[in-house]
Formats: sequence, structure tokens, C-alpha cells
Amino acid sequence: MMIMAGILAVIFPRLIKIVINKEISLNEGSRTFGWWKKPPVTPQMHVYIYNVTNADEFLNNGDKPVLKELGPYVYLEKWEKVNIKFNINSTVTYNVKKTFTFSESLSNGSEEDLVVVPNVPMLSATSQSKHAARFLRLAMASIMDILKIKPFVEVSVGQLLWGYEDPLLKLAKDVVPTDQKLPYEQFGLLYGKNGTGKDNFTIFTGVMDITKYGLLDRWNGKAGLGHWTTTHCDTVMGSDGSIFPPYITKHTVLKIFDKDLCRVLPLVYKQDVVTSGDVPGFRFVPPADVFSSPDRVPSQQCFCPSGPPCAPEGTFNASLCQYDSPVLLSFPHFYLADPTLREAVIGISPPEAEKHQLYIDVQPVMGTTLRAKARIQINLAVSQVRDIKQVASFPDIVFPIIWFEDGIDQLPNDVTSLMRLAIDLPPIARTTISGGLAIIGFFVLIGALACLTRAASRQEKLHLSNPLPIRSVKDENSLKTATQSPPDKKLSGYK
Repeated sequence: MMIMAGILAVIFPRLIKIVINKEISLNEGSRTFGWWKKPPVTPQMHVYIYNVTNADEFLNNGDKPVLKELGPYVYLEKWEKVNIKFNINSTVTYNVKKTFTFSESLSNGSEEDLVVVPNVPMLSATSQSKHAARFLRLAMASIMDILKIKPFVEVSVGQLLWGYEDPLLKLAKDVVPTDQKLPYEQFGLLYGKNGTGKDNFTIFTGVMDITKYGLLDRWNGKAGLGHWTTTHCDTVMGSDGSIFPPYITKHTVLKIFDKDLCRVLPLVYKQDVVTSGDVPGFRFVPPADVFSSPDRVPSQQCFCPSGPPCAPEGTFNASLCQYDSPVLLSFPHFYLADPTLREAVIGISPPEAEKHQLYIDVQPVMGTTLRAKARIQINLAVSQVRDIKQVASFPDIVFPIIWFEDGIDQLPNDVTSLMRLAIDLPPIARTTISGGLAIIGFFVLIGALACLTRAASRQEKLHLSNPLPIRSVKDENSLKTATQSPPDKKLSGYK
């Protein structure tokens, strides 16, 4: 039994891994599949907008932009995987359906609030024309004069997020060739994202290889974005942030893919955490140099195919994924970025990790996300173009527009209860069974030793109670004589 206990202690972890692998793999009809298809959570998106309060003074007098952070404007989300199709290579293809519902009770303001923000379509067009022929820039200035297009627009929060008619986009729809037209008719930072997305995702189910569980195999049928100069930078193989391969350690580098990030974002271990339901986990955050310039981190050169100059320290140039609009991504309040970016404007408080750092808490054994806050800021890199009078006084500046906090605070109680059971039960069972077998083996050994001791004692008593008789010399001689054969009579007579 003790030997069995030792063997069990060795093979039990392997048995538990086999069970976990089977249970978390995506199989149609399983509980895990149901949670993955329609997550039993209600994520919240918090939106913060930088309202420009001195647009005229900035344009006419060269004053620093004065910004007032408005929000949060809170949206409740529902996520669902639709158009699901299992493939023969242990992958599954699907589309993501996200529904956003504004929550006035949780928000600090209304969707009808008016805000003044940079005119993204216009400033994108003028920045792109910086290196074009001069007559094209002059023509653009005349068109903007006729259409009364200005560098800043006043729109509602709802319009800024979900779309409004822009005269420049409307003009482009009529004059730009069909194969070069933008895929939308309105401008909005989240335009087209409320509903079923058009992108096809193909991820590994984990059935054949658990180490790839939840990782993206293809995005719209491609293994890469097609934007960056190396396979390492261009790959789409990352998680969507909800599930990861199991058996995560503190040395694991988690990878998240989001097409709006225009890259796979690495995450590294930061600290141990305990989430709702007393479920332990690891917190992962982006490394401090994730948006560093190639001057500091040479491996980042692949994200700057046209540089130098490259994106400023702490920002990421996502223009190739945003129809060449000069969009720079950063963390909120320019967290981990060059301080001069924040100092170029007035009204943004110093960044704080607790409020502005992106993080994900995961359960390391099963790779399930327990809690997450995806925090990203959208900025516009504006260039001065002297031939376009509307922006002739506009300095080169990274203009912050908006930042988002998207994620979940906790999982439902029924999910955390099962997770807690799955975490606690295997070691308890292993300890109990191994200990039980060891104890039984110990008593069996003691019993066996006791039996051997009693048997030896009985044998000794048997020898002592039946001693061999002591024989005299006379008895020995008599015995010897009795055993000898009598003499042959014939031989005696002859003699």
C-alpha cells in the first residue's frame, strides 16, 4: 500500500492534467463551450473624453490646448460568438457579436453631452497631404473653405463614439475610386462595433494540443496582419483575452491580439492576486518597454517600417490599421510614455498605475481570466501644413482625444464556486488518497511484522517443548549392533 501511495503521488498530477485538459477544451455541448460561446458576465466599457475648452485660443494665439476630462460614460456589454464552425484541424471559426447599452445611472453625464474634439477626418487628410504636391494642398484648402470644415468639431458623445455624417467623408464617397473607398460612410471612434463584427476568428480548441488552447490560428483567413516587417511582429497568434493555455507560470508571457491594437500585445507577471470567491490568480501587465522606441528597444524597429522618425516613446503607431490616419495609441494619461507628451497640453493629471495600467488576472491552472481592465488611449499625431490655411497654425503635436477602460471586475458566483472546487479538490484528493493508502500500508506492515513475530515465537516454543533424547554409550553400541546384518551360515560352515 505504501508503494501504491508513492506511485499515486507521482501519477496523480498527470491524471489531474488529463481531466483538466478534457474539461476545458472547446467541445460542442460542453459547459466550457457554453461559457465561451456566451460568457456569463456583463463587461463594462468606461469612456473618458478630453474636451477642448480653448480651441480658438489654441489656433489663433498658439496657446497650449486646455483639456477637461469628461466621464466616465458607461456602457454595459453583451458578448457572444456567432456563426461558429468547427474545423477538422482542431480549430473553431466564429464571429464576435458585441452589444453596447448606455447606462445613465452608472455614467457621469449623458450621450447628449456636447464635446469639442479634433476633427479626425480633416486632420488625417491634411497630415497625409504634407508630402503631396503643393497644388493638391491648395486645392484641399479651397475645398475645406467651401465646405466650412474646421480643425475642431462640436459633437455629442453619442456621435463621437457611434458615428456622425462628415462632409469630407461624404465628398470622398463621391470622388474616390470604388476600390479605394473607406468601408464606412460616417465617422465615429466606435463606428460599426455595436453588433456582429465582420472579422472571422479561428482559434485552437485545445483538443489536440492544449498548449495552443484559445490562441488565434487565423484572422480573416490569414496568419499575419500583413503590416509589419518580421513574422514575430506581424503574427496574430495571441488570445482574445478571455482564455489562455492552462498551466501558466510566473515566467509565462501571455499574448493578446486585438485588430484595433494592430499587433499582439505581450503581458508579463506582476503579482499574485485573490479575486472574488477567494480564487487565487496571477496578475499580468504589459512590460514597461512595450511601446518603447527602436532607439531604446531595437526589436521594436519592425513596428516602424517607414521610419525614422518613429512613434514617440510610449506610443504606438497604428495608422496602418486605421486607413493611414495618424493614430497613435498609448496608455491613458500617457502612462509609461515620454512626459513631454502630457506636458504639451493642460488638464491631464499625472498617470497612476492603479488607474491607468492595463492588466489581466488569470487562474494559472486553467488559464481562465478572472478579472481584466483593458485601458487604451487614442491620440492623433497632427502635423503642421502651411499651405492649408485651416491648419497653418496647428503645431506638430500628439493630441489626446479619448481613452477607454473595458473589462470585468469578477466572474459569477456559480463559475467561481466551480473553479474553487476544481482548484482545491485535486490536491485534497491526492493528499487524502495518498495519506489513506500510506496509513493503511503502515498498519498492514505493522500487522505483518506482528504476525511474523508471533510465528517466530511459536516456532521457538515448539523446539523448547520437544527436546531430543540423550543417548548413553551402551545405547549407541546396542543400536549399532542391532543394525548390523547376521552372519551367513553357509560361509560359516565352509570355514
